[in-house]
Amino acid sequence: MGNELAHGLPRITPMISYEDVAAAVDWLEAAFGFREREGARFAGDDGRITHAEMELEDGVIMLANPTPDYQSPKHHANVCEQARKWLAVPYVIDGLHVFVDDVDDHFARAKAAGATLLSEPEDQPYGERVYRAEDLEGHRWMFAQPA
Repeated sequence: MGNELAHGLPRITPMISYEDVAAAVDWLEAAFGFREREGARFAGDDGRITHAEMELEDGVIMLANPTPDYQSPKHHANVCEQARKWLAVPYVIDGLHVFVDDVDDHFARAKAAGATLLSEPEDQPYGERVYRAEDLEGHRWMFAQPA
């Protein structure tokens, strides 16, 4: 089976919870260039999306709404002082690291779509050019390009 084990998925696929999966799908496409995988969207009895999958090149992420009680990082920080402290730094905490072809172009796209930018693109001593951003619900992403 090579690198894909089932359903065209890689061996490891990050799963991210969102309060509003439909809004997240649209936003991740506009801001970060993901595209929804055809046939991989499921809704509950109430019509709300409970699962969707998105691709960027050969990478896949799963989006889900696990329960009506779930709170996104941004929402949780509004009601929890400790979460506000975690998010006071510009670093990726429990986030995703994604390679892109051109970090500066990707940064411009994310900025134009209204992403919360945590850093400008910058060269790192470990050989990558990176920037950090938050999505619409406060999940943190690091986009990188080998320097």
